[in-house]
Amino acid sequence: MLAIDDDAAARDLIGRFLGSEGYRVITAADGEEGLRLAREQRPDLITLDVMMPHVDGWSVLQQLKDDPELAAIPVILLTMTDERNLGFALGASEYLTKPIDRDQLAEVLRKYEGDDLSAPALVVDDEPANRDVLRKGLERAGWPVVEAENGRVALDRVAEALPRLILLDLMMPVMDGFEFVAELRNNEAWREVPVLVITAKEITAEDRVRLEGQVSRILQKGSFGQQELLREVRKLVRSRG
Repeated sequence: MLAIDDDAAARDLIGRFLGSEGYRVITAADGEEGLRLAREQRPDLITLDVMMPHVDGWSVLQQLKDDPELAAIPVILLTMTDERNLGFALGASEYLTKPIDRDQLAEVLRKYEGDDLSAPALVVDDEPANRDVLRKGLERAGWPVVEAENGRVALDRVAEALPRLILLDLMMPVMDGFEFVAELRNNEAWREVPVLVITAKEITAEDRVRLEGQVSRILQKGSFGQQELLREVRKLVRSRG
């Protein structure tokens, strides 16, 4: 197991605590050293601090996931509470907030017109009124439209006809937008479909990471206890074994 953190006290705490539970822990004081050790040691799990000098945690995470030999290693991200709103590469192509601005929607749609004008836009939202607003905006721009009231139905719609663009609400029953994006990206044939997230909720760093599907768990420094960390480590190590 590899702990990457520029804070010596944090490295010592994680090393001593997990070591006492029978885990072999190696540590790295910065992102560059962490990446080198990850490639050399191939750990079963990585704990990763976000805020580090030179190469920060986001950059380390991206390089880990870009390396086919390291991409499957579970990562527990350790972040300070006030870092939750840090920007991070959203798995979605764009995101807008409700209520929808008609001009902004039209501008975004122009970016994704593409060559196949017969391919539909898929609108995924549990509220009929929201779907109606989006449908009218899309049809006004010349797009054929398919609708779905939750992520599960949306997956069926994608299987029936590959859309040119997906407009996705996050908060839905049955299957929410986060789960839908994860399923969509797991299918190689669907992976390149642009997703426009439309949501009434603030997109936090944790939300962005969930949409990207790159991090196994986020724990906030100062707000998690040793037992919570141990629980997550055991769960992730078991899933790999």
